[in-house]
Amino acid sequence: MATRLQTSDAYQPTGDQPQAIEQLSKSLREGERYQTLLGATGTGKTATIAWIVEELQRPALVIAHNKTLAAQLCNEFREFFPDNAVEYFVSYYDYYQPEAYVPQADLYIEKDSSRNDDIDRLRHSATSSLLSRKDTIIVASVSAIYGLGSPEEYEKRVVMLHVGEEQDRDLVLRKLVDIHYSRNDALLGRGRFRVKGDSIEIQPAYEESAYRISMFGDEIEQISHFDPLTGEVYGKLEYLNIFPATQYVTSKPTIERAVEEIQFELEQQVKHFESQGQMLEAHRIRQRTEYDLEMMKELGFCNGIENYSRILDGRPAGSAPYTLIDYFPSDFVVFLDESHQTVPQIGGMYEGDRSRKQTLVDFGFRLPSALDNRPLRFDEFLSKVPQLVFVSATPGAYELRHSRVVAEQLVRPTGIVDPDVELRATKNQIDDLLNEIRRREEAGERTLVTTLTKKMAEDLTDYLLESGVKARYLHSEVDTLDRIQIIRELRLGEYDVLVGVNLLREGLDLPEVSLVAILDADKEGFLRGKTALIQTIGRAARNTNGKVLMYGDKMTEAIKGALDETNRRRAVQLAYNEEHGITPESIRKGVSDIAEFLSLEAPHVPSRRRRGSRQVEGMSTEEIERLVVTLEEEMFAAAEELRFEYAAKLRDEIKDLRRELQAAQPAA
Repeated sequence: MATRLQTSDAYQPTGDQPQAIEQLSKSLREGERYQTLLGATGTGKTATIAWIVEELQRPALVIAHNKTLAAQLCNEFREFFPDNAVEYFVSYYDYYQPEAYVPQADLYIEKDSSRNDDIDRLRHSATSSLLSRKDTIIVASVSAIYGLGSPEEYEKRVVMLHVGEEQDRDLVLRKLVDIHYSRNDALLGRGRFRVKGDSIEIQPAYEESAYRISMFGDEIEQISHFDPLTGEVYGKLEYLNIFPATQYVTSKPTIERAVEEIQFELEQQVKHFESQGQMLEAHRIRQRTEYDLEMMKELGFCNGIENYSRILDGRPAGSAPYTLIDYFPSDFVVFLDESHQTVPQIGGMYEGDRSRKQTLVDFGFRLPSALDNRPLRFDEFLSKVPQLVFVSATPGAYELRHSRVVAEQLVRPTGIVDPDVELRATKNQIDDLLNEIRRREEAGERTLVTTLTKKMAEDLTDYLLESGVKARYLHSEVDTLDRIQIIRELRLGEYDVLVGVNLLREGLDLPEVSLVAILDADKEGFLRGKTALIQTIGRAARNTNGKVLMYGDKMTEAIKGALDETNRRRAVQLAYNEEHGITPESIRKGVSDIAEFLSLEAPHVPSRRRRGSRQVEGMSTEEIERLVVTLEEEMFAAAEELRFEYAAKLRDEIKDLRRELQAAQPAA
């Protein structure tokens, strides 16, 4: 396990990166609170952040404003820091409908969600890395400012096992149950353990591999790290720390204390409603809360237990919740990527949440303490963060006003200058666009098209498909992991045109794209302001043939401002290229699977044996056949336990492996 943050030797600073690294590192070492990296699209801002982190040797939190960008950043940082802990922390909901009440219609909407187990595992991996190693970088969405369990309680409940020490076996099993691991002697899985004679096998909630603790009496004789699917042993360990299976982990005394406090708050709230003549609300809050209390007393948790997090944590009313930020050591540094988007997003989370929860409290659906299960206010976020680096091609007024140091990074390592921008009339714009797309298809290049609405994105995609163009659309209703896959497929050439709304603007690294078309460019507003247009123009700045077409019938202030800034940057870039004799080249970047990190573990775990990876390179035919038999047994067992979704996943994996076997058979 590395202790020093070390970037890969494959990358070296170029262009004006060294100047930006020196400026910002110096500012951070001197204790400056705020600084800004103004980096044009494609100038390697991610690389600059990586070298700054290496220079400082401090844990880092990188916050992106959407999950897709966070996934891309995580993948890039893992390439820069192959031997360090680079973790991904975003909301684990693929679908989330929060609890709400609409008084006008007397409509109560129950909380409904679809949870992604892979992302849940990565969240656990992030918190466990922060508490166990210093060389940690977390790439997160604004989920980082939402409530999480107390880090002190979480760390206190870690089960620590060392070879040679004496531990009562039954006590170890009780500790595992206390931190929400379930016993299943038939099948291992994340958050489960099983007992075989003197051996305890555990699969942590944050890993795809498992550990075997072999005991001789009460002495821990050996700890082995192994693959629960194939049984392959990766190595022996001297010690093992098992972190809780949930970030909301509570002890029995805590539950007992919390039950008393919740009961007291309930009586106070019932009295309040009754004094106001709100008998329905009084009955409702008593019925709902007493049910939750019974669940907590019997099981140690209840549905919606996060609404009692302030009482469980022992925090005073109105205080800030614990979040991922509280898991960091005191000397960490925060980078807000695409800060012109991320800063207002962080600032706006609290008010929307508060409004919804206040209605639930006022009508007897929740106790007042539920108001403290919330995201941080912007001032609370700032108070928890020692130092901030704003990173954007178009930093907002807030960032520039607060930063004493603004490091400009306008030169691309490949010498590419900002693209040509052409304004065209909207008459026959779709036919004109189709002709431009055909030219890119012939050249093997890709096109991005931005629209103003989701409906328009879908309709335009249908039209392009009918015209024989391989096209896909991308917007906020597309699942997180599907978005990642769609972007990868565009780069691989499985289709040529990607149509979207605002998800195409910031941060997406697509060097194959040579044309960006902006429809309704003259409709000034959120999606067609100066900042948005500059960001969209930047999508074509990674290819020497890059061109931007704006379709509009008038020159707006936003278009003029975007053109002026683009021309200013082109002038700086052209001057640099001339001075250093640089001939621009398109960015060449391998198409890695940015969803691949969902199955990544510790560097020493062989990748071809990771569950769900379906990578069989290097495996013999006999090994693949044995793997198929093992998976079939597990599939039938899962079906018997009524875990049909998991059984279906295994069925698909078996099909893929059988195709591999057929491909490996010599032709008759």
